[in-house]
Amino acid sequence: MGLLTGLLTLPLAPVRGVVWVARRIEDAAEQEMYDPAAIRAELADLQRDLADGLIDEETYDRREEELLDRLEYGMEVRGHGGGEEES
Repeated sequence: MGLLTGLLTLPLAPVRGVVWVARRIEDAAEQEMYDPAAIRAELADLQRDLADGLIDEETYDRREEELLDRLEYGMEVRGHGGGEEES
């Protein structure tokens, strides 16, 4: 039955390949998006921009909050939340 199923679903192979590639891209993007080192580098750049006068305090506060939220979420997702929330 495995051979027959394989032959009957062969036309779907390209679709499965595209789905597999899309999932790998999504995984890589999420890993980069929530990478603590990358977020810390963005925070350092943000602080430098504020010190250089390229952005104002309001923009700094908004972006800092976004980055810290991203860092916190990434650590929770990766299981490094520290167990702070116990019921």
